[in-house]
Amino acid sequence: MPPSVTLSALSRAELEALLVELFGEIASLKVIVAELREENARLKGLKGRPHIKPSGMEKGTAPPKPQKQEKRPVRGKVSPRVKVEEKVIGIEVPPGAVFKGHEPFLVQDLVISATATRYLRERWITPDGRTILAPLPQGTAGHFGPELRRFVLVQYHQGQSTMPRLLALLRSLGISISKRQLVRLLNENHEAFIAEAQDVLRAGLETSSWVSVDDTGARHAAKNGFCTQIGNEWFTWFRTRSSKNRMNFLDLLRAGHTD
Repeated sequence: MPPSVTLSALSRAELEALLVELFGEIASLKVIVAELREENARLKGLKGRPHIKPSGMEKGTAPPKPQKQEKRPVRGKVSPRVKVEEKVIGIEVPPGAVFKGHEPFLVQDLVISATATRYLRERWITPDGRTILAPLPQGTAGHFGPELRRFVLVQYHQGQSTMPRLLALLRSLGISISKRQLVRLLNENHEAFIAEAQDVLRAGLETSSWVSVDDTGARHAAKNGFCTQIGNEWFTWFRTRSSKNRMNFLDLLRAGHTD
């Protein structure tokens, strides 16, 4: 278009053609300016324009590709931690069938039931007037057996079960027990467990080449205290303490070797 021609003298079609031409020149100039800026930044040692990756929103409307079905892991051999009882299951077969052995099928189950035993202890009177009474079986202390005591302690301490829930569980299993009796099971006659824990500490210290020690804040007997842990990959032992110092550990080591 000659420079002398004014825009008002142009027709609509000529104006549209002129705008398209100008838009093209502007776009090419922008590209040139951007390249020059990047070149200038490179020469000055500056960082160039960041390369922003696509956000992926343009793929949001596209249907997802079908994923390949992963192979299910093959179940390994089950090794129960209890003695396996074997039972033979027979079947009626037609005449002429050939026996080909047995096909094993392992089933694990859990049986929790309450039992009650009334011991009829013999009582004798000697000629000199003494009374002889047959002793109770070993491990019997009070009116609750050792397995019930062990179950109560495990559920309360290791299972973190509250006393009302534990009481309701025992009664639902058929155990006749009161709240006071449950409290006694949790708090009294633990000398055997304490002696067993001391034996674990003693055996662990005598047979281990190294042990780890840690003190952690703990709440005991409605007071703030500390729990001392001693152990390794073979054993773990705990004891609550009112303070945190090295003498506690030394006292425990001395007690483990001398008690």
